[in-house]
Amino acid sequence: MLSSLFTDKELLSEIEKNSRHKAFPKDTVITKPGDEILFVPIVTKGNIRIIRQNNDGQEVFLYHLYPGQTCAMSLTCCQAGQKSMIKAVAEVDTEIVQVPVKLMDEWFKFPEWKMYISSNYQNRFAELMEVIDLIAFNNMDKQLLHYLQERSKALNTRLLELTHQQIADELHTHREAISRLLRTMEQKKLVKLGRNNIEVLTA
Repeated sequence: MLSSLFTDKELLSEIEKNSRHKAFPKDTVITKPGDEILFVPIVTKGNIRIIRQNNDGQEVFLYHLYPGQTCAMSLTCCQAGQKSMIKAVAEVDTEIVQVPVKLMDEWFKFPEWKMYISSNYQNRFAELMEVIDLIAFNNMDKQLLHYLQERSKALNTRLLELTHQQIADELHTHREAISRLLRTMEQKKLVKLGRNNIEVLTA
């Protein structure tokens, strides 16, 4: 996986020598708010769901990390010397390379590494702007549909085993509101509701 991201043999050697490979089963919480950031992840298999969580435990879904990607939020926190501000959850069985924070700046001497970090910042920023736009300028039904489509894409299945409460927690709203919206979406044939599962009918 790393050889498909970087061609600089010296950089690849540095990554292999100093990083650790770790595997996480589906639904494992990899990082939570308040954790000290010692490593920055590069996803090599599976994907990770990134969630913003405040001190009261309220959550907002932000984006997914796919193979070849790293987390801009983790990069920002480590460079500022701050603790984690997000919760990272393995959406499926996932493998990552843990890059030590202490080497992040040193590796900027490698043009490929500098470009990789820069492009990840730009891509994650664009995804964050999409989330902000959904929250600020759209109704909850569009936020909900976006959330379900993103989860469906990450899990590579249209059938999501999710409760209405789980969705409400990650969209920072009430379960009753989610249930009402889902029923409306079912009438519009956007989803099909089952017992503790939802089938997404539109990509």
